[in-house]
Amino acid sequence: MTNNTTKSKNEKSTWTPKLVLNTYIGKNIEGEAFITDHIFSYILHGKHDVWVGGKKYSFQEGDFRFFKRNQLSKYVKNTDNGGFKSIAVHIDQTTLKEMSKQYSLFAEETYSEGEAFFIQPDHKLKGFVESLTHYLQEPKVDERIVLLKTQELVFLLLENNPSFKNILFDFAEPGKIDLEAFMNSHYRYNVSIERFAFLTGRSLSGFKRDFEKLFNTSPSRWLIRNRLEDAKYQIENKKEKPSEVYLELGFEDLSHFSYAYKKAFGYAPNKRI
Repeated sequence: MTNNTTKSKNEKSTWTPKLVLNTYIGKNIEGEAFITDHIFSYILHGKHDVWVGGKKYSFQEGDFRFFKRNQLSKYVKNTDNGGFKSIAVHIDQTTLKEMSKQYSLFAEETYSEGEAFFIQPDHKLKGFVESLTHYLQEPKVDERIVLLKTQELVFLLLENNPSFKNILFDFAEPGKIDLEAFMNSHYRYNVSIERFAFLTGRSLSGFKRDFEKLFNTSPSRWLIRNRLEDAKYQIENKKEKPSEVYLELGFEDLSHFSYAYKKAFGYAPNKRI
């Protein structure tokens, strides 16, 4: 199995673009990631379910997709019937800022129609993806070629859909948003308090202050309580197994989940199924 697509929770945005060939065999791949760079991707084989911004997107072989940066996501890569395989281009901010200066490309308004979406491909995008397959057969792609292919992709996306300019060349970081709405739709993600603060447009101290004023408790206690209440509902009402829900609800391992569950409700999660 090879995998270079997803990043760890604490990884920062890349300073250079990346071309990635992702290949998975064996069991389905499930997890979550913080999308730090814009990502263009094409599925060569398999199916891919992604949850971004509270919405589920289902992709399959032959789909062209685009994911906006600075988003939390959950995913399932289906490896049935021969595994999962995709090509991805990570479009970094450094490349985009240099293109903005060189070609006078600027966002004219805020794009707010979605965080992940299908791209209706044209013959040029299809040809572009085909050209990448040749480069990605090599052990390492020349960084100069990676840069040129990423720049080519940017122009092809703009030609395919001019509104991409308002996504790619918007360099603003997340602004201050509705804290309650965001937390209620993202509490299942296993990310740091610092990450939640960043995504809601606040400093760490400002986030904690606003959070405690709104919820009358600390972020860590609120997150655990909501995750456990959600788990209790899924286990007791939907008859899910503890092993099927703990990762989905932001717990790193089953033993920690079982301990926290018993501490909160007085019995182990497998006692009331």
